[in-house]
Amino acid sequence: MQVFPTFALYNDRNENIVKHYTDTDEQQLAEQLRCGNAAAMRVFYDRYGGLLTAVCARYITDSESLKDVMQDSMVQLLTHVSDFKYRGEGSLRAWATKIVVTQALRYLREEKRREWQTIDWDVADVPEEDDPPVNDIPPDVIQQMVRRLPTGYRTVFNLYVFEHKSHQEIAQLLGIKKDSSASQLSRAKNLLAQMIRQYTNTQQ
Repeated sequence: MQVFPTFALYNDRNENIVKHYTDTDEQQLAEQLRCGNAAAMRVFYDRYGGLLTAVCARYITDSESLKDVMQDSMVQLLTHVSDFKYRGEGSLRAWATKIVVTQALRYLREEKRREWQTIDWDVADVPEEDDPPVNDIPPDVIQQMVRRLPTGYRTVFNLYVFEHKSHQEIAQLLGIKKDSSASQLSRAKNLLAQMIRQYTNTQQ
């Protein structure tokens, strides 16, 4: 079974939220943020706030916790913007996204420790199903399906599909075994396949 290539396409569609903004002034915007320019902060939030919130929402499903993590992320962004190095179009967005993901993972480790301890990371491999058709499913519906996954499944799926992390990298980030990451991804994909088929059947 392929790794849901259509979910990667969905990610691209989601990022199109900010495509109508020009990226040529990212370097200048970063410079203004370093200077504490209030107008630049507003431009940054207007430009990337929606996308960054959507990224965070892939990991954090509780609305109040989502707000807290986003607030912490913005503080980290403004505190460490001096560390940002412009590497071409989209680099500011990519840098900000990495910070949001890092803060989301920190929340999951610190605030959800008990829940994570109950996850059976070393589950046996399960047979993988074929990819269901998802091209005609609205992006917001797909987002909700991902958010309905159990915490462990959702986290591994997000890191692998959306952040393009390897199983070795995921294992290091989450403190689990490499094989456990692969097992969690397999189970996440199977659950999503079931959700997609159920949704498709209700639309017929």
